[in-house]
Amino acid sequence: MAMRVLVTGGTGYIGGEVIDQLLERGHSVNTTVRNKAKSEARLRARWPDAGERLTVYQADLMDDAGWAEANAGCAAVAHVASPFPLGVPKNADELVIPAREGTLRALRFAQEAGIVRFVQTSSAAAIAYGQPDKTHFDYTDWTDLTAGVPPYIESKTVAERAARDWVAVNAPELEFCSINPVAVFGPVHDDDLSTSVEIVKKLIDGSIPLLPNMGICVTDVRDVAKMHVLAIEGPAAKVRGQRLPASEKFLWISEMADVARQRVPEYTTKVPKRKMPDFLVRLIAPFVPEMKQIKDELGHVRDVSGKHSEEVLGFTFIPAEQTIEDTIRSLVARRIVNL
Repeated sequence: MAMRVLVTGGTGYIGGEVIDQLLERGHSVNTTVRNKAKSEARLRARWPDAGERLTVYQADLMDDAGWAEANAGCAAVAHVASPFPLGVPKNADELVIPAREGTLRALRFAQEAGIVRFVQTSSAAAIAYGQPDKTHFDYTDWTDLTAGVPPYIESKTVAERAARDWVAVNAPELEFCSINPVAVFGPVHDDDLSTSVEIVKKLIDGSIPLLPNMGICVTDVRDVAKMHVLAIEGPAAKVRGQRLPASEKFLWISEMADVARQRVPEYTTKVPKRKMPDFLVRLIAPFVPEMKQIKDELGHVRDVSGKHSEEVLGFTFIPAEQTIEDTIRSLVARRIVNL
């Protein structure tokens, strides 16, 4: 049955794909952006035929203005908006406070509007960190903040725990679940690239001269959005309280490079073949933000299983190899990478 759904962070990579799939399935969408004057034309250009089925509201994670209006008339919320910078902030609170307070604000206004179902876009960052001796994780695992973790990882962990604690105390009847993506790739629609897709861009445009000894779990933005839609549409008994990791496969960066060369050789002339020594990553980390973020990941396996999500929601993830190929083809087709 068609419904109206609030999708926060509509200009984001995941948020945009969620809107796309909801509209395609006949639903109507309210979406929040930080600056309506700047963003509405961009959203209308992506969905020129949406008309009144798409309504844009200005609402900030740290301010009450606009949230009541955005929730009005909605049956469900997909809370996707959250800070995700490329660099590392000097103070963790720059990420932690907006992530936590924004999530609690979204929950509070959803409850006041009589929202039935709330899907939080959390992250595998809330699952797979702070446990240095562990390599395989699933939906039952939680990041250990006492071990000391980077600000983004802390922000996602704090936000999801805060959301679950708030629901338990203030809205136990709310059909709440979280979706926990790993690194998200897939087709892009403009040059406002997510942090994850930047990795593929840098891999094929020559920005990365050597391959660092690190790996990441891969998931497809189309699958992450599908999980949101299935969680919104599915029976309450299936989704209530669930944690749903979005993860297809763990790949080393060198394996991602191999996949690129095998599947789209015409676009991979600049993809490096040689590996970057660990000492070099550590040497340049103080001067290069990207290297600072990955230096603690060297040689580590963080393999997050998405099997539970497939079983609960009844679908199968797009193979990681296909996702990487589609990401590259999209970047070239959109002329974001010129080769």
